[in-house]
Amino acid sequence: MFIWRSKGRMPYIGFELSIERILKRMTTKILVADDNPKMRKVLRLALGEHPDWVICGEASDGLEAVSKAAELMPDIVILDLTMPKLNGIAAGSTIHLAAPEMPLLLFTQHRIDPTLEQEARKAGFTGGVSKGLLHQLIAGIESLLRGETYFPDSVIAGPPVSDPQPAETIPQVIMDEARDEAS
Repeated sequence: MFIWRSKGRMPYIGFELSIERILKRMTTKILVADDNPKMRKVLRLALGEHPDWVICGEASDGLEAVSKAAELMPDIVILDLTMPKLNGIAAGSTIHLAAPEMPLLLFTQHRIDPTLEQEARKAGFTGGVSKGLLHQLIAGIESLLRGETYFPDSVIAGPPVSDPQPAETIPQVIMDEARDEAS
């Protein structure tokens, strides 16, 4: 499947890696939106470890996320739920209207219960993970890039899939500092 790009249009992301990406060994561009600068730094460091991923931009609020998504045309957008100016659900919905094929991953400190999951899916999110478990974030990004959905605690789509990987966590001290600054 090819990625067709036109001036002023968002890219079409298919259900498998595009021929263009395979031939050019392009990196996956990720836009991160979180109002906490320490959390953005943690994500930049954690996701930067992946050899084929690059953080193409960061946003500190929902309006900036919408603007940067249109400007940068990332391959995936990671959105915090609670942000100023426009929350993650509203920002995701706006991005989804402009680029329905762009994968959106909700990344929140809140537990993703069935109500939040349903709201996220309705807004155009294809995945959602709670902050803290790094392996779920990585698995979520990988799933969305393959064209799959990823809600690991989903009761809507059936029982959760067990994850055989060890639970690598974002260091608790950094998570605590990030939450304190967000309050």
